[in-house]
Amino acid sequence: MYRSFFPRDMLAEMDRLQRDMQQAFDLAPTIRGFGSNGFPALNVGVTPEAVEIYAFAPGVDPATLEVNLERGLMTIAGERKSVLPAADAKAAVHINERFDGPFRRMLTLPEDADPEAVDARLRDGVLRITVRRRASAQPRRISIH
Repeated sequence: MYRSFFPRDMLAEMDRLQRDMQQAFDLAPTIRGFGSNGFPALNVGVTPEAVEIYAFAPGVDPATLEVNLERGLMTIAGERKSVLPAADAKAAVHINERFDGPFRRMLTLPEDADPEAVDARLRDGVLRITVRRRASAQPRRISIH
């Protein structure tokens, strides 16, 4: 998408602003919650054994990440530092599309998620969280006598 450093077409800028505002307020329901264009971006999937959550957080210091699970609500929080020049530097920033600052994402887990069986690993900017499902919820074969 082409975006001018110095917008001259006021109608085009108004159209862009309207699309940005619509996108900001357009909360489309996901499998287990609401979210649209949040940071970090999430992929959530389930298997019979676990809930798999992938949070894409490049440039986030692992020391700032915090994952909490309380009463079926998982919270992923942290902070991404800015890579822009300091405010006192004699540089102008024309486009800044990279998110920086504190963030928090929340999602509801299925009732059979086991809060005692959670594993979280960060590698190459991708936080992978695996929440095992309780054994009582696992499919099982019933033997016939």
